[in-house]
Amino acid sequence: MTDTASIKTLPFEKALAELEEIVRRLERGDVPLEDSIAIYERGEALKKHCEQLLKKAEARIEKITIGPDGAASGTAPLDVDN
Repeated sequence: MTDTASIKTLPFEKALAELEEIVRRLERGDVPLEDSIAIYERGEALKKHCEQLLKKAEARIEKITIGPDGAASGTAPLDVDN
């Protein structure tokens, strides 16, 4: 069973590090089947958490707008598609 409450409190860097360790363990293939299933489920929850944190960060990023004189004139939402 995945402890999603503890995952929701993890900062991005710790969640990503734990996810990377889970991937390494699964790739080695020396984890018993039941443990593999449990850590895979935790990995899925960690992946989802990291994606949500990245989306929140993207929403907060702004680009600096430049005025005709070349000086910073303010900020505007970041357009990640351009």
